[in-house]
Amino acid sequence: KRKIAGGRKRVRDALYMAALNAVRRADPFKAFYERLRQVGKPAKLALIAVARKLLTVLNAMMRDRKPYLKAGPQ
Repeated sequence: KRKIAGGRKRVRDALYMAALNAVRRADPFKAFYERLRQVGKPAKLALIAVARKLLTVLNAMMRDRKPYLKAGPQ
């Protein structure tokens, strides 16, 4: 089994908690998580994939200086 390590722990913890919330409430992230689970990915791996996707979205928001706009299905 692999462990999630490296980087800044506080940022990693915050992203993990945000990913938990996103898969429960945000439709695009929930659909992404469910798609990964349906193809047989472990729950934690799928959750970390959502956290990475959140980080990508947040970085793009900061780069473009724009608020989050919910997109269609990805």
